[in-house]
Amino acid sequence: MPIITDPHLFNEQSLFVDLEGVLGRRLYLKIEGFNFAGSVKLKPAREMVEQAERAGLIGPGSVLIESSSGNLGVALSMIAASKGYHFVCVVDPRCNPATAQLMEALGAQVDLVTEPDPVDGFLGARLNHVRELCANDDRYVWLNQYSNPGNWGAHYRWTAPEIADEFPDLDVLFVGAGTTGTLMGCARYFREHRPDVRIVAVDAVGSVSFGQPPATRLIPGLGMSVRPPQLDESLIDDVVFVEEVDTVRACHRLAAAGYLLGGSTGTVVHGAMTWLEAHRARNVTAVTISPDMGRPYLDTIYQPDWVLDHFGADAAASAAVPGLQSEPVPAPQLPAAAPMTESDALRSISQ
Repeated sequence: MPIITDPHLFNEQSLFVDLEGVLGRRLYLKIEGFNFAGSVKLKPAREMVEQAERAGLIGPGSVLIESSSGNLGVALSMIAASKGYHFVCVVDPRCNPATAQLMEALGAQVDLVTEPDPVDGFLGARLNHVRELCANDDRYVWLNQYSNPGNWGAHYRWTAPEIADEFPDLDVLFVGAGTTGTLMGCARYFREHRPDVRIVAVDAVGSVSFGQPPATRLIPGLGMSVRPPQLDESLIDDVVFVEEVDTVRACHRLAAAGYLLGGSTGTVVHGAMTWLEAHRARNVTAVTISPDMGRPYLDTIYQPDWVLDHFGADAAASAAVPGLQSEPVPAPQLPAAAPMTESDALRSISQ
């Protein structure tokens, strides 16, 4: 076992789960939650901080600041603590209480915005708060995950090559869309190195990232209330939208098999199953990414009263029954597709 001197040096990046026994369909899940930050966000957090250090933007007395729905905030809290920096994380009410407590335990200051921006929702309110603090105090250094190339660059550098090395016969990769850092980093890597791999984005219903109408979203992680500045749709082959009730059901189905994973994982797993069913893609190698583990969601997704209050009795009942999940249905924007074979299943759009 390695001996480390800094918490960011440990990150188990080569663990994949075969979900065929759980879902009845072959789908490999890349687990990204086994590090001291607890999520895939350790990668962009490390990349953005180290880039800022190399550029001389962080010095004695600097205060790092970022807007986050949770996981990036935890990763930055951990890195700031290990490096002796101050860190302020701006969150909104969708941030899990356990996540906010974890950031504070690591020494971060958590600023909660309670009212959404009239146009851009809670994300807009968070960004407004960050800008106001930076304008009034030059000690603040805003890493700005939404436009920082280190966000997608971390996944181009690490996540995508890890998947490519493990699956030389990869056909389709499903990636959740939040800030789109993971999505864009993986998409750019595969377009350059393996253009035959199809890239499918998975987004939450209510997110505006791909031009859909805004709606209330309760589960943090995926989805945006403003269009992500880093998003380049020309690198994506398809998009699947997932209702949050199906996120909950997928999480409970995985938990019933012993895999307690986060909300974004439920979303991407349901989205992947939806796409594979719609395309009748049986003999293909498909991979998706699990950004974090399930413990921060014990008060929400895995809390029966919370599920009942927000999604009704049907959702609560189905979530409580091991293995019960609504059948995947094709996302409305997906065209009808003929059955695919292993050899011709997934061609890139350019072909």
